[in-house]
Amino acid sequence: MLSIIQAAGWPIWPLIACSILAMALIIERFIALKTARVAPPKLLDEAITVSSKGVPAPDVVAQLAQNSALGEVLASGLRTLNSDPQATEEDVRGSMESTGRAVAHRLEKYLNALATIASAAPLLGLFGTVVGMIEIFGSQGGGNTMSGGNPAQLAHGISIALYNTAFGLIIAIPTLIFWRYFRSRVDDYLLSMELASEQFVRHLKRHAGR
Repeated sequence: MLSIIQAAGWPIWPLIACSILAMALIIERFIALKTARVAPPKLLDEAITVSSKGVPAPDVVAQLAQNSALGEVLASGLRTLNSDPQATEEDVRGSMESTGRAVAHRLEKYLNALATIASAAPLLGLFGTVVGMIEIFGSQGGGNTMSGGNPAQLAHGISIALYNTAFGLIIAIPTLIFWRYFRSRVDDYLLSMELASEQFVRHLKRHAGR
């Protein structure tokens, strides 16, 4: 690997930095977007059960908010009723929507960075290719390609051009795939949270006297 890096020249270092950053962001997103941390399947049913006989106590609501992102959204509606028992359905819905927007922003965290790396990596590889081409032309020394060239410099320029192009694509393709995967996953979570919130608001209207 060290020999490949040396052969690729200094333009490879920005690509290596991009690869490390992309790997860190991918691992972080895998951890942050686990179903248990965003929208546990049984959480809505549990919240409905707890609130079926009235608005639960603030400590129960706090535990719900700490459970997951969906729990945070549902808890915001219960907090509104705890703070103002006369709150209307629109008040509860507005509170949950505001919390939902904050949660959505948190779920989309770093996705723009991944998209930027996926777009920038091929350009950085192209930049390395241009540097390699400059090395190649420089090896000719303005003379005849057959007799006036520097073979070592020519080979080094070719290696820079090829390695950087390859590295740029190797980084961009997986990063783009993971970005699209996380984007789709976040969209699915947001849809399920929106549906769960709507169902919870209807439940509160029926069972909390709203």
